[in-house]
Order: sequence, then structure tokens, then C-alpha cells
Amino acid sequence: MTIKPTFPDATPVTLDAAPLSFLDDVRTGLSKPQKALSPKYFYDAAGSALFEEITQLPEYYPTRTEIGILEASGPEMATLLPAHAALVEFGSGSTVKLRRLLGHLDTLAAYVPVDVSGEFLRAQAEGLRDDFPHLRVEPVVADFTQDFNLPDSLDGLPRAGFFPGSTIGNFDPHEAEGLLHRFGRILGPGAHMIVGVDLVKDAAVLENAYDDAQGVTAAFNLNLLTRINRELAGRFEPDAFSHRAVFNPNASRIEMHLVARDAQAVRVGSDTFAFAAGETIHTESSYKYTVATFRALTERAGWTWLKVWTDPDQLFSVHALRLD
Repeated sequence: MTIKPTFPDATPVTLDAAPLSFLDDVRTGLSKPQKALSPKYFYDAAGSALFEEITQLPEYYPTRTEIGILEASGPEMATLLPAHAALVEFGSGSTVKLRRLLGHLDTLAAYVPVDVSGEFLRAQAEGLRDDFPHLRVEPVVADFTQDFNLPDSLDGLPRAGFFPGSTIGNFDPHEAEGLLHRFGRILGPGAHMIVGVDLVKDAAVLENAYDDAQGVTAAFNLNLLTRINRELAGRFEPDAFSHRAVFNPNASRIEMHLVARDAQAVRVGSDTFAFAAGETIHTESSYKYTVATFRALTERAGWTWLKVWTDPDQLFSVHALRLD
């Protein structure tokens, strides 16, 4: 059911909670020869909070580096976005990066955060309205990997997309191309996008960023099993699995896995899945690009590549795109 948003309330539009889809995805993923679960299911309330902890870790360079780029180059980015636009943030999570950009968007007409975690989204939207009382905020609870409609109240406004955090890297290049196609359909002709993209670098830097000394990333990964237990009548023992992060140079990606410590059988709903000792569940891939390879991907997806900004150490990049 669609609930029409009303301004100035910050009540999310709930499009599809999709518990059946979650169960179907888990059944399908755990039935594959290489067991796999989608990283989009990391982000329940606990997972979202753990990810925010990850972004503060010394090993995890992407967040602070991207924030530095937004702070340094935000004024120039703002000049490339249309005036009086609705800014749609796909997979919004925390508003930390959005706030760096907001200070330069003097004519922004509306902000539309889109996220699957309704509770976390609501809290972030309310905090944003407290700090920016004149900003029109219209949250949408939805899975941005599926088609969804923007609120009718945005009709007639120019559209811009915001996709920070190198989330695009969680999809293989073919899927990322399809995702950019989808964003184009949702935003419409004439839309602009600001996209954060992690860059290829030394493998040790990458692996440390996804396997921190404090074990926060491990807890984030293992929380996926806790969520399955809670929402899908799962019988996982999280302590029976360990976290692994490794860089795959051939695919130019970091891979996160959950590794079965011993042979075991796990029940989820009415299904039982067998694990051999050492068998893994592939939970996330994070692809790393060069500026040239990402530009080529965006152009295949139908966007015009406008500009890139990077940090002095070439760790991270932020790209501006336009849909003609």
C-alpha cells in the first residue's frame, strides 16, 4: 500500500516490506553451489547501526575520504545540479554525507531519502528536519534495486540522484550498469547524479578496511544470520561462523564471506541447508574501479559523464553524471 507523504511530516512512504522476497532470496542463495546472500539484507536497524560504527574505524578510509572530497568540491558539484531540484538519495542510511552537500544546495526544493530500513530512515529524516527546518523531506521505504515510484508531490521538479559510499561497488559491473539504467528510469530525462566510487589500490589497504582489528565488520557480517533467525525462523548459530574478507585481483573486488567453522545443518523456515567445515556464504562483493573503467560503465548505462573529483592519495572518487 502506498501512503501519500504530507509536508512537513517526516513519515516514510512504505512501498514494500517484502518479507516473502527475503525468504525466497535466502532459500535461493543457500541452495547455490557457492552459497550467497544479498548484501541489501545487511541493513536492518542493528546492521545499519553497525555500519555507522564501521565508517568511524581507522582502517575504513572510504567514508572520511569521500566526506573530504564532498567538503572540498561540494561548491563545484552544486553548480552541476539543477536549481530547485528534488534530490533523491538511493540507499540513504546516515545523512552524514548528505549534510556535506546540503550546505552548498541553496535552492534545493526537496530531499528524498530511499532506504529499506524504515526505522533507521525515520530517525534520520526526523533529525534532518530538526537541523534544516525549511528543508522539505519526503522519505521513501523501498528497495532501490527494484523499480519504485517517487512521491506524486515531486511532479514537475527537476531530479537529481545522490549515490555515495561506493555502494555501486556492491554490484558486479553488469548489475551496476543495470542499476544506473534503473536510476535513470526513476529520475527521468534531464536528471543528474552524484556517485561515489572506490578506486583500485593496494590489497592490504583494502583487506584491512573490510576486516578491522576491533571486529566491527565481522559483527556486521554475522548480524545477517541473526536477522534470518529473527525474521525467517532461522536456526543459525552465529558463533559457528567466522568472518572473512579477501581481495580478488582478477575480479577487482573485495569479497566478504561467512565461513562455517564445522560441518553443520541449519534450518530456515521449512528448509534445511547443509554446510561442510570451511564452506562459505558469499555475503558481499565490493568492486573497485579506475576512473576510466567507471566512466565507460556509466556511458554504457546511458549517462553522460561530466566530471570526477578525487582525494590527493587517489583512494576514492566522486563522479557527476547527466541523463540526456
